Formats: sequence, C-alpha cells, structure tokens
Amino acid sequence: MSSDTNLVSKVLILDNAVEHFDQIKQFCDENGLIGLRIHSNNVLRTLNSYVDLGGILMAEDYAGTLEKTIELASSIRATRPELPIILRRNAATFAEALPENSARCFVATYTIDDLSPLHKFIEDYIFSVVYPNALIRGITEISVQSLQSQFKAQIVTANAPYIVRDRIIFGEVFSLIPLESNWCRGYMMLQTEESILDSLVVSDVGIQYSQTPFRELNNLLGEVTNLIWGAFKNRFINEDIDRANRSVTQVPLVINHQNKYISFGSENPQLCFKYTLLDEATGLFCSIYQWFIFNLDFTPELFEEIQTTVDDLIDSGELELF
Repeated sequence: MSSDTNLVSKVLILDNAVEHFDQIKQFCDENGLIGLRIHSNNVLRTLNSYVDLGGILMAEDYAGTLEKTIELASSIRATRPELPIILRRNAATFAEALPENSARCFVATYTIDDLSPLHKFIEDYIFSVVYPNALIRGITEISVQSLQSQFKAQIVTANAPYIVRDRIIFGEVFSLIPLESNWCRGYMMLQTEESILDSLVVSDVGIQYSQTPFRELNNLLGEVTNLIWGAFKNRFINEDIDRANRSVTQVPLVINHQNKYISFGSENPQLCFKYTLLDEATGLFCSIYQWFIFNLDFTPELFEEIQTTVDDLIDSGELELF
C-alpha cells in the first residue's frame, strides 16, 4: 500500500477468538482496514446483501471445526468468488497440512504470532494497485462539485475513498461511462437507490415530472455522470497525447440483475467513493456510490494532473481581463 494515499478497505472478520481481537483490530487500524463482524449466524445471507468488501479474514475454528469452516469457506467462494479469504491457523495445528479440498478456498494462511502473511495478503489482493494521491483528491473534488450543481438545496459530503473487490450492485439504478486516456481505460459507474433519490429530487426543486419519474431520474443521473466525466477529462486527460494512443481492445461486461451482480472481466480491485446527499429540512439522505474500474489499462506512472493557468482560462473564455 502506498504511504501517500488515504485509501481504506473493508474486511469481514470471521473469528470468535476474543483474546485476539485487540491484536487483529490494531493490525487493521495500522494498515488501512476497516474490520466488520457479523452478528447473525447466517454469513451467506449477509454476504448476499450489499456489503462492499476487499477480503475476508477467517479463523480455522470459526464454524466450530476446521472441516465445517472449510465447508463455509467453500460456500462463500461459490457465492462471492471475487473475495479473497485468508485463514488464521491456531499455533497448535499450524504444522498440520490443510485438507486437499481447502486449496481453492484460501489464498494464504497466517497465525496470530506471525502476521507477515497477512501483510502480504493485503498488498497482493487489496492494495495491489497504487493510485496517485492527486487522482483521488481530484475525483472527490469534481464529483462533489458536479453533484452540488444538480442538488443545490442539499448538503453533499464525501466519505473516505476505499478499495473493494466486490461485484455486487447497489440500489436499482446505475450509470456507466467509458474512461479513455493514455494512462487508463475502463469505466466509471454511479449507483444509487431510485426511491430515495426520487424523494430528494422532489424536496430539492419541487419537480413536476414531465415524463415517467424513473426516466427523469435516469436523465438526472446521466447528467451528473457527464459532468464528472467532463471535469475528469479537463483535469486528468491530455487529448493531444491520447489521440495517438487509442486502443480498440475491449472485454464484455456481464450484468445479472436478479443477483445484483456486475463483472468487468478483470480481477483487479476497484477504486470506490461514497457521497451523501442530505436534505437538512426533512432529514432525508441518499447515498451515491461511485466506482472507477480500470479493467482495460491502468498505468499510473503516465498519470499527470493538468495544471490550468490564468492564460488558459482567459483563452477558453472562463475569465476576461478587467
């Protein structure tokens, strides 16, 4: 993980060893991880809901016995194969080989006395891609500005950016737009809940729909998407360089609406942002999740933030001499 970013990632802690919680929590705090525990006995039901994760930390006796834990891990892998699982072995059994049927369940093992495999786990599977700090900061700024321009009566805030490996879709409506440059190729996606967005739109401007409400909301989300993409291009993409570096390589996107699943044909983790629109008068709030999926190319060493000068603004007509 790069020391100059503030990225975090959520990990699910499937571990009942209370005596190790402080040490595991300290590791998470020191390494940009937000640990989550399940209070329900139904792990799979929880994972089938929208829980955006980077990975899973599981104890070998979490389900009672190693055999039952492997069965649970196998079910998790079948349900959410994109989520890597690392297994915590007990010191007394660490020397014993795991059953052959566990090979596909876990990417690595560790003990509480040796956390080095856990460090490697987050470097290889969670924070495996370095994102320039200027990119992270810039995305947040332009996205908040774009949302605020469309929701003038709302308070727009941004959470800390984070990394996920999930492929689960949030809400009922989402937009996709391709990202094309000499340093990245992929998609940006915005996701939100239709009914809550509808309530905010009505309270914001007292809109009277000219067509079916969901079509109006689609248009609104599309407008926000276009605004962010336009600002992204102006700030991060040099068109002169990009025209000479166009690529026609593509991979299919797979969307399963019933299971709220989307695949971009890549195993890379995704850069994510969460924004909240709050109506102080009513207390209504809406969450908008933004994913950046660099599934076709990501070459951060070519990334360069475009610095806009006063002369540039005068030439473009945004400023004029007094």
